[in-house]
Amino acid sequence: MRIISGVSRGSRLVTLEGTETRPTLDRVKEPLFSIIQMHIKDARVLDLFAGSGALGLEALSRGAKTAVFSDISEKAINVINQNIEKTRLGEKAVVFKCSYEEVLKQMKEEKKEFDIIFLDPPYKSGLLEDAVNKILEYKLLAKEGIIIVETDMEAELQKVQNVDLHIKDIRKYGRVILLFLERKE
Repeated sequence: MRIISGVSRGSRLVTLEGTETRPTLDRVKEPLFSIIQMHIKDARVLDLFAGSGALGLEALSRGAKTAVFSDISEKAINVINQNIEKTRLGEKAVVFKCSYEEVLKQMKEEKKEFDIIFLDPPYKSGLLEDAVNKILEYKLLAKEGIIIVETDMEAELQKVQNVDLHIKDIRKYGRVILLFLERKE
């Protein structure tokens, strides 16, 4: 796994061992970033359930202003920190080792808004719907912001169809489904 484009292009990223996490493969990451390329410049990014931090780091490498990384796993946090160091993007990155509920609450208290939010919770965990609802309740998605969900289950798509969001795009890459959500205006 590597950074595909931008200032840290070609940097090899450390990944988590085992089956607890699934890194976003380059064959999925490349089209994902092609789709959102117009949203990246100076974006404020939230990489929730960050795993290795690959998505947030790719966004930073391509010109995002800041990225907040959050994961509950100590192993994941160690890998994220290693990858931040490898890519030399530390001045733009903030890392939280806590639950998604805690980081979302803290972002609400700090009155943060994000232009891009990556959501890649453990598959079949049931966390996706709650995370989306909290993001909206806490007003963490900027007016022109986008939420990108990675899942492997079509049933998850129904759960995140919210009255305040509409589906901008859906892409499938093998088992992986990318869902792009925007605010309704």
